[in-house]
Amino acid sequence: MTLFGTLRAPRELTFGAGQRRSLGTIAAKLGTRALVVTDARLANDAELQAMVAQLEGAGIATRVDGSTPPDVPVEAALASAAAARDFAPDLTIGVGGGSCMDMAKCVAVLLTHRGKPQDYFGEYKVPGPVMPLIAIPTTAGTGSEVTPVAVLSDTERNLKVGISSPHIIPTASICDPELTLTCPPGLTAIAGADAMTHALEAFTAIRRDPLPGIAQERVFVGKNALSDHFALRAIALLWEGLEAACTDGSDRVAREKVMMGATLAGLAFGVAGTAAAHAIQYPVGNLTHTAHGAGVACLMPYVMRWNAPMIGSELAEIAAVTGIGEAEEVIPAIAGLFARIGIPQTLRDMGLKEDQVDWVVEQSCGIARLVQNNPRPLPQPDMHKLVAAAYSGDVSLLH
Repeated sequence: MTLFGTLRAPRELTFGAGQRRSLGTIAAKLGTRALVVTDARLANDAELQAMVAQLEGAGIATRVDGSTPPDVPVEAALASAAAARDFAPDLTIGVGGGSCMDMAKCVAVLLTHRGKPQDYFGEYKVPGPVMPLIAIPTTAGTGSEVTPVAVLSDTERNLKVGISSPHIIPTASICDPELTLTCPPGLTAIAGADAMTHALEAFTAIRRDPLPGIAQERVFVGKNALSDHFALRAIALLWEGLEAACTDGSDRVAREKVMMGATLAGLAFGVAGTAAAHAIQYPVGNLTHTAHGAGVACLMPYVMRWNAPMIGSELAEIAAVTGIGEAEEVIPAIAGLFARIGIPQTLRDMGLKEDQVDWVVEQSCGIARLVQNNPRPLPQPDMHKLVAAAYSGDVSLLH
């Protein structure tokens, strides 16, 4: 095997308890007029107000936009950018969960390049650099603080769609696990399960022939030597910390492991990409209006069982770093972890109706960039087997 790797990451990534207090110093090097993009709940939070005070203390004019809704509709991003133009920010700061950071990325694109979000859907559609961007996650899950992706809800197409470009990787990211201490158990579980799914899909993605220029032609190149390093460490940290963080939210060591795991998983899938679990979740989430992290984690054990003939060596490596035991024990162990933290075990449990399965299959097959990243091919008849198994819980359908 030719040793090949690629990595895209923030110019500066700071991780650690209390590091949110470095925001003023970091921001002062990047701009003088900061737009802080967050949601309505966080806009009035004492921690966010302290961050604003830091910025103002560093001589930075600051405006807070607390309009971010869940699953950011394109109209919300357009409205946020339009409302910010009179302020003329030269720095955007996303504070919150994945939606807040994705909104900040999209607003930075629109303020820099104009147009509408749909102009940038897909890979490499952002024409050039955007204004400096800082990401500060308050949940440990999406990895958006380090990824080249912003996911929006396209109401016209009734689907979630991504903007994928290295230009929207934050310039600087501050990952402070203390910001997750107040995250409730349900959200901790959903976000952490999302991170585990990112790491698992990145580690088991297809390995492509590393032709020169592949990373310039594709945002997501498949698994490689560098993404594997981050993915495997993320899996180990999340295995150690996720259940403990859900059980006792004040467990600082567990919180650190989960946030570090989520960030490393973001570094992994930011170049390797995700695969079938994410492809299937998008239409499932659209129909059931359920959390993304719950959907991908529900699907992940079924996807891993489908992929098992192609990922034997990866399962053995996961078994080794987690202490699970043998390779064949990994998938049941992951499914068990997700069940213990409250992740639904079937798509029926997610609220999907049996007569919606065919539509989900059709839509999933249409998300080619993710399906093509899966290590085992999924033509439509096989995709139907996979979705039917995940709907019913009958894994014998996968044989």
